[in-house]
Amino acid sequence: MGERFTRDRERRTRQLRAPEDRKTRDLRLPDFIAVGPPRTGTTWLDRVLRDHVALPGEVKETQFFLWNYRLGVDWYRQFFRDCDTDLVMGEIAPTYFDQSVARERIAEVIPDCKIVCTLRDPVARAYSHYKTWHRAGLISGPFDFQKQYRRLGANGSYAHNLSAWRKYFGVENVLVLLYDDLVIDRRSYLEKLCDFIDIAPIDLQDTRWEHEKAAEALELPRNLTLARVGGRLRTYLTRRQSLRLAHHFESGKPLWRLLFAGGPRYPRLDPETEASLRRRFIPEIEELERLLGRDLSAWKTIDERQEHRLATN
Repeated sequence: MGERFTRDRERRTRQLRAPEDRKTRDLRLPDFIAVGPPRTGTTWLDRVLRDHVALPGEVKETQFFLWNYRLGVDWYRQFFRDCDTDLVMGEIAPTYFDQSVARERIAEVIPDCKIVCTLRDPVARAYSHYKTWHRAGLISGPFDFQKQYRRLGANGSYAHNLSAWRKYFGVENVLVLLYDDLVIDRRSYLEKLCDFIDIAPIDLQDTRWEHEKAAEALELPRNLTLARVGGRLRTYLTRRQSLRLAHHFESGKPLWRLLFAGGPRYPRLDPETEASLRRRFIPEIEELERLLGRDLSAWKTIDERQEHRLATN
């Protein structure tokens, strides 16, 4: 059974890597992938890196190793067809973090890929993730972590998922960046990333990225039904590689603001709910502390700083 599984996997890998033509074959695959999880500053990271590394043309997330794998690796390569071949190549893909199938597929297709995990206070991240998905029509009703755990909570399993990424790619090929460090000193945060992916340091001085919020404050859309339709259309355009059209659905664009914004701000997370969630996450946070060798006490208690972040992100 084991030999048959190995042969089948090797056959699938050859099929995925088999090019349709020489032009496609010559296209490279990413040197690094930032796997998230969502709402950890990955959009800011994508915008900062765009002028310094080769990223997928026109879109932030291809979703290849998760939802679009059946389309084949040649479909994925096409996102990089206009990239400068002299630049380090990468992708920002925050939906991959807690997906074992994504880990397995990346390891098969790009075994020497470098992995970047961006972690954030799990309570603030979960509530921010809820607001993002609610705004897009992917979740309905008020924030209820007990009911929505399967969709929002797995990303809080930081220690388990980080250990899995390290197992597949090696500790030395997995970088962990904390959102707290991005908020406090984004230059130092960025220096760690640049060193890891082997590019020259990026100077943020006198650029919009030096002071722009790493995670935008979220507001309700004008119409949830319209937002849901817009989200489906964005997915369809990405799969068809209609990149020029899909680009208009990216965060901050006029069409994006029309579909996914314009309503009132989401309320701050209820203090009782926050306290309950912090108690729930303590064992997971302590396990992550052991893995990283770092004190994460700020993620375990409620204080004014945490309340402010929950209210504004």
